[in-house]
Amino acid sequence: MINKFYNLGKELFPLNRSITGKGTLKTLKMISKNFKNFKIKSIKSGSKVFDWKIPPEWNVEDAFILDKQDKKIVDFKKNNLHLIGYSENTKKILKRDKLLKKLHSLKNYPEAIPYVTSYYKKNWGFCVSENFRKRLIKKYKPFDKFKILINSKFNKNGVLNYGEFFIKGKVDKEILVSTYICHPSMANNELSGPIVSMCLMSYFKKLNNYYSIRFLFIPETIGSIAYISKNLKELKKKVLCGFNISCIGDEKNHSYILSKYKNSPSDEALLLAYKKLKIKKTTEFSFLERGSDERQFNSYGVDLKITSVSRTKYGEYKEYHTSLDNFNLVTKNGLLGGYNVVKKAIEIINKKKFPKSKILCEPFLTKRKLYPTLSRADNKNIKAKNFLDFIQYSDGNNSLEKISLLIKVDIKKVKIIYKNLKKYGLIY
Repeated sequence: MINKFYNLGKELFPLNRSITGKGTLKTLKMISKNFKNFKIKSIKSGSKVFDWKIPPEWNVEDAFILDKQDKKIVDFKKNNLHLIGYSENTKKILKRDKLLKKLHSLKNYPEAIPYVTSYYKKNWGFCVSENFRKRLIKKYKPFDKFKILINSKFNKNGVLNYGEFFIKGKVDKEILVSTYICHPSMANNELSGPIVSMCLMSYFKKLNNYYSIRFLFIPETIGSIAYISKNLKELKKKVLCGFNISCIGDEKNHSYILSKYKNSPSDEALLLAYKKLKIKKTTEFSFLERGSDERQFNSYGVDLKITSVSRTKYGEYKEYHTSLDNFNLVTKNGLLGGYNVVKKAIEIINKKKFPKSKILCEPFLTKRKLYPTLSRADNKNIKAKNFLDFIQYSDGNNSLEKISLLIKVDIKKVKIIYKNLKKYGLIY
C-alpha cells in the first residue's frame, strides 16, 4: 500500500499546485482514480468565506528569463518553484541589477530554490538558488539586458477545488482527517500528507468502523476556511475530533500539536498511540507554534478540537519550503512510520466511547429511580453520586477510561453506569 501511493506521490510531484488552478484539480483527479467515492468539489472565486474571499483562479502556461544571447537561464517548466506563486502576467526587459531585485534566494542554503507566494497582492518574481545569483552577477555586466516572460492568467469566474472522501461508520459521529494539496514540487510539506491519507483511506474503508471518518484534501488556510464556512453547522454537530496531517514523510523525529486546550479525544489517542507503538522520541509543540490548518479547525467559534501530526514539524527542518524538500527526504519508511501512528490513533478512538449528556444542567434522577426519594443528612447514596459524577464529565471529550480516572470509580463500574444512563436516554 505504501509502495502504491509513494509512486503516485512521485507522479504528482511535478504538478504546479497552488490554492487554485489546473495543477490542483489534476492532483485531485489522479487521487480520485484510486477511490470510487472520492468527490471533487468547488467553491467559486469571489465567494465570501467568513472574513476572506476566494481569490481568482490562477494558471500558468509558461515563465522564463532569457539572457542577452536569448539563452533560457531560468525556466518554470524545468522547476515550477522558480516562479513566485500567483505571479501576474509579465513581459519586460530589465538590466541585470533591476532583475536581481526580482530574484529570491536563500543565503543560508545556497543550493536551494525557495518557495515564495503572493496570493493576495499582485506581484511577480522568480526564485533561484543563491549560487545561481552569484554566478549571474559574475557572468553578466550591470548593463546587460534580460527578457522576462510570465504567461499567467487570473480567472475571476474560476473556482477553488478540494477533495472529500467519507467512510460511513456505525454512528454519525465523525473523525475528521485533513491534509492539503496546494504546494508545487515539494514532497514532505506537500505530498507526504496526501500519501498517508490515501493509505489510511485504503485501510479503514475495508473495516466496520464505529465512528465515521471524513478525509479532506484542501488548499491550506483558504481551503479550510472555505470548507468550514460551507459546513460549520454539520461539522459542529458531527465531528468528535480529528487530525491535521502535515510533513509526515521523513525519517527524523515524530512531532505534534495538541488541540487548543489539550482536551480532545484525538489528543488522548495520539499520545496513547505513541506509547503503544513504543515511540519514545517525540516532540510536542505549543499551540502557539501552530502554522497549518489546525489554526482554522481550532479557531474560536469553530472549536473542532483537531490534533496536528507530523514527523519533523513544518518550519523545523532545513529543506522546508525549498527545492531540497524532495523524495530523497521523504522515504517509504518515513511515511510508514507516520501512517502507523495515525492509524493506531484512529483505531484507539474507534474502540472508545465518549459519552455526552443530552440534558442541560443536572438531570432529575429520582423519576428514573436512580436517586433516593428521601433526603437526609446521613443519607450517603454512593451509587447516585457516581451517576451524577459521570454525567458531570460527559461532555463528549472524555472517554470512559478517562472518566473512570476523573471520578475515581473502577472502569467496570463505569461501563455499567454508562449502559444505565444510555438506557434512560440521558447520554449519547
